[in-house]
Amino acid sequence: MPRFPDPSSQSPRNRWRNSASLPLLLAALVFLAALVVTRWVIGNAEQNAREEQQATFNYRVRDLSAAIRQRMAIYEEVLYATRGYLRGSLDLTRAEFAEYYASLRLNQRFPGMEALGVATIVPPGALDAHVARVRAEGYPDYTLKPPGRRDFVTAITHIQPFESRNLRAFGYDMFSEPVRRAAMEAARDSGFAAATGKVTLVQEGPGQAPQSGFLMYVPVYRAGQRHDTILERRAAIVGWAYAPFRMQDLMRGVGGEHAADLEVEIFDGLAAKEPALLYRSPGAHVPGRDALYASQTTIDTAGRPWTLRVRSAPAYEEALDRSEARLMAATGIGLGLMLALVVWLLATERRRALQLAGRMTLELRESHDRVDAERQRIRLILQDAYDAFVGIGPDGRITDWNVQACRLFGWTEDEALGRDAFELLAVPHEREERRACLAHFARSGECAMLSGPSEIDMLTVHGQAIPVEIAITPLPTPGGYGITAFVRDIRPRREAVERERQRKLRLDEARTALQRSQKLEAVGKLTGGVAHDFNNILHIISANTQLMLRGEEDHRKRLLGIMDAVERGKKLAAQLLAFARRQPLHPSVVNLAQLIERMDSLLHRAAGDHVQIRFDMPPDLWNTLVDPNQLENVLLNLVINARDAMDGEGRVAIALANLEIGPDSPQAETGIRPGAYVTVSVADTGNGMPAEVMERAFEPFFTTKPEGKGTGLGLSMAHGFVKQSGGHIRLASEPGRGTVVTIYLPRALQDAPDPAFTPVPH
Repeated sequence: MPRFPDPSSQSPRNRWRNSASLPLLLAALVFLAALVVTRWVIGNAEQNAREEQQATFNYRVRDLSAAIRQRMAIYEEVLYATRGYLRGSLDLTRAEFAEYYASLRLNQRFPGMEALGVATIVPPGALDAHVARVRAEGYPDYTLKPPGRRDFVTAITHIQPFESRNLRAFGYDMFSEPVRRAAMEAARDSGFAAATGKVTLVQEGPGQAPQSGFLMYVPVYRAGQRHDTILERRAAIVGWAYAPFRMQDLMRGVGGEHAADLEVEIFDGLAAKEPALLYRSPGAHVPGRDALYASQTTIDTAGRPWTLRVRSAPAYEEALDRSEARLMAATGIGLGLMLALVVWLLATERRRALQLAGRMTLELRESHDRVDAERQRIRLILQDAYDAFVGIGPDGRITDWNVQACRLFGWTEDEALGRDAFELLAVPHEREERRACLAHFARSGECAMLSGPSEIDMLTVHGQAIPVEIAITPLPTPGGYGITAFVRDIRPRREAVERERQRKLRLDEARTALQRSQKLEAVGKLTGGVAHDFNNILHIISANTQLMLRGEEDHRKRLLGIMDAVERGKKLAAQLLAFARRQPLHPSVVNLAQLIERMDSLLHRAAGDHVQIRFDMPPDLWNTLVDPNQLENVLLNLVINARDAMDGEGRVAIALANLEIGPDSPQAETGIRPGAYVTVSVADTGNGMPAEVMERAFEPFFTTKPEGKGTGLGLSMAHGFVKQSGGHIRLASEPGRGTVVTIYLPRALQDAPDPAFTPVPH
């Protein structure tokens, strides 16, 4: 028979190992470890929930502050609109003011505005007349107190609605009360809206629990009288448009549907002191209670600072979502019990149980580390992504926001999280369409409008619309489908496309200019040859005619006619040679300002009495190397052309300037060689030229003037002369906006001009 060890023969240590207590102890230790891990996980989850609740509280505080600022800004606009309605005069009937007040529907649109009124300045000498006029309008009990030591008295002469509590304010001298007077003086001296400190309104009658209130004033200055300085404003003031406010009524509805989550206190001034309390929400001041979240900020109200103190309400603090923590606790306890049961079942085989427990613990730790590492890796990838990443929950609120999104839109991550994502859309009418699409998408995961990628315009923190490309992917969540969006700024891409378009446009313009230049060059060569031959013929005719003039007197008249024709032909040949760049030039170093000063009377005679000529000549003008006589002819022809283009009446501007053109200058792209130039521009206010006329403007014999009014050689001669002088000429014109002819002449390095030349008679 097999022999079994006698338990009594085993040592106490071995008996304890083999006893029934060991499996229970191991199971209890495993269960305790599971509880510790579960408590640690729950602590992390609760901390995350508190941080999320803090972020939501901060967002609601910012939203409340913005709502108050917006409401007060609207009230300022109402008072500015009333000042505009008065147009610098307070001489209007109460019926007219009542009609204006009814059109605003203030009692429906602007809660908290107790009334809308006008305070008028009445000099002491006009008190009796003012009281008599008001009583004649149907108010026999109306009266005013004398101003005392002041030079005037203010009276509330118009107030609407003219009923109930507002009757107490009618005729009240607000300037006699220090707080109101300070705001009235501030509005008068600055020209802008000014709010008073905390006051009790005149409308608060006896027997009532008065609300805290304040008033806002906008100055009204006498029509037609200047009010640019403080002294002018004080002299021009005739009264104020104003509105009284009751804080309880003003704050009604500002907090929206989450108003019960916040305890709000508003104090007048920069310190949160009880005497300066303007408003306190119901239940906001409970002695001995410390709020979980608190915030204090300052709001500017028409030049008057308010201190806004907000604390979380008990209902908001109790709304902390602990369902996830409870689920984790139940899961941890269940897993702990299962692990304890497994350990207890396997405790009889001690080695296997220990190995299994070690493997399970290691796997749990490795799994937890892998989840954390994967979460951190995904976060790093999104933070370092080239594109902006925005996560949006099923409710349309932003849940994720990376660094590139901060750079692109300007909001920090704390500012963006919890914000309505559709506020980023630049086109207002698209917001509701896409919001409805997201609501359908949250339920079904399908919406055609949310497919991508697509190009839309989105808003930055400064309200600037920027073009972006957005790619959207569904994100399943327990509450429905959200979306993840990668947003790429496509401004560089569009700028590149625009630069390419501009480059092609400049290339086309350069090709057109080259073709036009080649055409003028060919015509110039042909014209130069014809002009030389024509000159030779004219010399023969002139010589023979002069010989014949020495003969019989009877033929003298006809010969003189021939000589006159020869002279006109010579002039025509000279103009053709100028266009062909073959005329003999006599260049010298010239200061263009001095040249134009000598031509002043000649230019005015050529322009006529009804044409104004304005000169713009800088004192440090460079010198240039040019034939002064030929340049005079060019300027004279340009002024005559300008006069004809304006039908003899208008303005001509002649401007001189120094210009340094580099390789990257805009002028270099139009074919002008880089270098230093002296420019002469002649601008008129005439009819201008269309594009097809500008293309042929420098061609010889091309003219838009009636027959007999011009030869068509003025601009062509100027073109040839400038090119022969080493310069450039450019023409800019637009129908109905006049013409500008600009001549670029190379700079001469000689400091002093040559001695004055003798102008050629014209």
